[in-house]
Amino acid sequence: MHELSIASSVVENVLEFVSVRQHINKVLAVKLAIGEFSHVEAEQLRFCYMAITRQTSIQDSTLEIETVEAVVRCEECSYRGRPKYWDDALSVGPIPTLQCPNCGGTVEVVEGNDCAIKSIRFTTEDDGLAIPAA
Repeated sequence: MHELSIASSVVENVLEFVSVRQHINKVLAVKLAIGEFSHVEAEQLRFCYMAITRQTSIQDSTLEIETVEAVVRCEECSYRGRPKYWDDALSVGPIPTLQCPNCGGTVEVVEGNDCAIKSIRFTTEDDGLAIPAA
């Protein structure tokens, strides 16, 4: 379950962000960009995040997840675009493959392989307004 390690890393980074900025009153939300090729289950990640943040200064924050669609590139035919999908997989949905949908060659992932904190929404002690932090 790599969702637990991802959630742990996210929480650790957010807590560090909060600790160095002493004017933060409350973290409202953390927004993640998760690539389609990372194979992260969003609901499991949310569950892990909620469990880990209990009894921390970010306990009531929400985890917002934005999916980054996969983009692949084929050296053989110069295709660049969405990957070929394995529709018959015993999975919740189709699984992106590393096979070119155009020529069948091997592709390289260009986008959609990462998991990153996109923003942290919080209130400050000064004005109580939500200020996005990138």
